[in-house]
Amino acid sequence: MADQALSYPVPHNEVQRLQAVHRLGLMDSPPDADLDALCRVAAHTFGVPAAVISLIDVDRQCYLARVGVDVAELTREESPCAHAIMSPDQILVVPDTTQDPVFAKHPLVVDEPHLRFYAGAPLVDAEGLAVGTLALLDTTPHTGLSEGQAEALHSLAQVASNLLQSRREHRELQHLASTDHLTGLANRAQFNRALEVELAHAMRTGEPFTVVYMDLDGFKDISDGFGHGAGDEVLREVANRLSQQVRLGDVLARFGGDEFGVVMRHGGEESAEILARRIVKSVSTPITLSSGDTVGVGISVGMAAYNDATESVKALQEQAEQALYEAKRLNEQRWKMFVSGVR
Repeated sequence: MADQALSYPVPHNEVQRLQAVHRLGLMDSPPDADLDALCRVAAHTFGVPAAVISLIDVDRQCYLARVGVDVAELTREESPCAHAIMSPDQILVVPDTTQDPVFAKHPLVVDEPHLRFYAGAPLVDAEGLAVGTLALLDTTPHTGLSEGQAEALHSLAQVASNLLQSRREHRELQHLASTDHLTGLANRAQFNRALEVELAHAMRTGEPFTVVYMDLDGFKDISDGFGHGAGDEVLREVANRLSQQVRLGDVLARFGGDEFGVVMRHGGEESAEILARRIVKSVSTPITLSSGDTVGVGISVGMAAYNDATESVKALQEQAEQALYEAKRLNEQRWKMFVSGVR
């Protein structure tokens, strides 16, 4: 590719457009069979060697599906589609790029692959924002698109847009199904799935991990004295503090009420005890409510570490629950590691 590059145009609603791209959550996503099939249909229907379905981000064009194109993305300066998204309701057709004042000096025209024909239909979301394109590419000039061909390309672009929207909705539903609505943490279902995965990994590799159960102390007094709204504020703040203590890769979840849990990956007893001390210290710091009132809660922590004798997820959970019960009974320490044979 030559060093020369075109400066690209920017839509007047670029901020909103980029937000729409990011809401899709599909940049750099794995191959999608439906989008791949749509690309093949487009290339076959119009008799071109290459077709792409792409999203255009801040500085790059990412191909979600492609036929006859070797690369997975282009910079936005290299992207012919950067021009197509300027008019969300129109198809950009360039019958012969060498004769077009905008594209004649484009690096993809001057150098490999010597692009000669381009037709790009914007992919538009429900708000009319162009998030990307379905584009046809050829190294041979064309006479353009007939009215019927333009309608067909527009229809294929609508199908692609609908597929992108359905992918977004599916992802959001998955997120809702695995997330606690109040705190944004994982819920019990996601916690249990992570625990199953970690146990299977540990049984194969022998790598230790720890299950952590937590329960707030004094939370009921706050809800009774200041109301459920105050209780929700406390739970959100506790969730935020816990999030700051767990490590990247650990799974932090709220089970419901004032109960929380952590799947502490790649960590045995010593690491878990360090985490427990940090958690107790962090949560015990007074919390200022939106009303201006200051309240305080404590937290009890029970832990069970995987070892060669661990037989099941249920066994680990029961051990962590037993350790939590002991931690609440001890009161002054606030955390307890399960030890086999100790009741």
